[in-house]
Amino acid sequence: MLTMTILNTLSSPSPSSTAATSSSSQSQLPRPSATFLSTTTSATPLSREPRNKNKLFSSILPLLRCSSSSFSFGSTNPFPSFNAETDTILLSLLQAIGFVEGEIEQLICSNPALNIIPFDSIRSRVISLQQLGIDGLLLSRLISKRPHILTAEEIDSVIHFIRRVDLERRIDPTQIERLLYTTEPRLLVGFEEKVKLLLQHGIPKEKLIHVLNNANLSKAFCLKSSEEIERTIIYLNRYGGADLVVHRPSVLNYDLESQLVPRIGFLTKLSGGDNTATSIVLHKLPAILAYTDNHLKEHVDFLMSFAGLSEEEVFRIVLIYPNVFSASRKRKLHPRIDFLKQCGLNSNEIYKFLIKAPLFLSLSFEDNISFKLVFLLKIGYESKTKELAMALGAVTRTSCKNLQGTIGVFLNSGLSCDDILSMSKKHPQVLQYNHESLEEKIDYLLEDMGREVRELLAFPAFLGYKLESRIKHRYEVKRETLGEGMSLNKLLSESAERFSMKEDKKKKRTITKTATAL
Repeated sequence: MLTMTILNTLSSPSPSSTAATSSSSQSQLPRPSATFLSTTTSATPLSREPRNKNKLFSSILPLLRCSSSSFSFGSTNPFPSFNAETDTILLSLLQAIGFVEGEIEQLICSNPALNIIPFDSIRSRVISLQQLGIDGLLLSRLISKRPHILTAEEIDSVIHFIRRVDLERRIDPTQIERLLYTTEPRLLVGFEEKVKLLLQHGIPKEKLIHVLNNANLSKAFCLKSSEEIERTIIYLNRYGGADLVVHRPSVLNYDLESQLVPRIGFLTKLSGGDNTATSIVLHKLPAILAYTDNHLKEHVDFLMSFAGLSEEEVFRIVLIYPNVFSASRKRKLHPRIDFLKQCGLNSNEIYKFLIKAPLFLSLSFEDNISFKLVFLLKIGYESKTKELAMALGAVTRTSCKNLQGTIGVFLNSGLSCDDILSMSKKHPQVLQYNHESLEEKIDYLLEDMGREVRELLAFPAFLGYKLESRIKHRYEVKRETLGEGMSLNKLLSESAERFSMKEDKKKKRTITKTATAL
């Protein structure tokens, strides 16, 4: 199908070539036969036609002769044989790809080998690239910027490797184009063997395409020796190498000695030498490897000096929330820690706060925190107090819209701002629950259980239990024995295991009594 596409394209001059050459001169160009184009490995004799005299061929002909003379490749004849018909077909091929007269001249000047390499080889290279998805503008742009794409022998091994059954048409064409565009041909040698090292070291075959589509192929394979790639994978094996590479293929882009070892080494030292814990951090945020070891150190030093945390405490925060390294020290870390200090939190309290609400360090103040502060102050929280800090920590896990909806549900249920304040001080999590879920639970409490909404003030944790599997289930089970006025705390606080155990004992006693009665 691709062969016929090229044939049809060669048979119909492109609009750009039509603009550059008159219609009469275009009609004089000899058209290659379908038999010739369908042969990809050997040349087929062409019928001899009179040599073209059209404007395009006349202007390119001196270039072809001149460029040919400089590519004797050791031949005793400095002027290789020149076939006007073959050269005409080459011009037609370049026109079909999308080049016009001036661009063709420039292309041949920059890569005279185009007139030395057999046309079959050039045509086969074009077809191969098209089969890999590099076609149209992508193809013409690649050839224009890197003319050697059509002639360099080293490219063949890469193309053949990619065209194999398991890889064909699955690697992103832009990845292949970027590889060929950014890499010198000599560096492509051994590409297949380097890629196979991934399979040898545990990368699943079905994940190989994902890795190749998301790594920088030039940095990951071409600019490194096989030995360096293997050392890198072996080093990463300490931290779940294969899984890490699959999760974040760009890890292969980094240099082992100057990037991976110092960065991972710093995290390992911070963890107290715990490779497993370090591996968890890397899997949670592989992008952490994009930061220099100096960047990591400056963040740790800041948290230790300004927040008064120990190395162990800093790592525990990092283990929960590695994105702490993504937060700007000047714009986010400093003002957030300073706020907690102004609220009266000491170092130990700051540590506990950050363990529970590490997202506080990254949220936007203008678009998030400031709105939540307004809501909290409106329901009665006092500025610069520990209670305000605790409430703000709780609402970091919910959106501004949900917080507004939650407060609205409480107000619509008959609670006042003072009630919401009292309830949230006792159980700050009530401010982060989904407002739609809260509404369902309050409705069930009032309508099905026949209770008063103010009972929530004594036991706000009621709103944190699952409605179907915990609240409804236990209420239905216990209603017969405990009656309608059962304690919400006693009903729901008991662990699931203890509750089930009591129910099992109750059932056994019932069975025993029934059996005795019979």
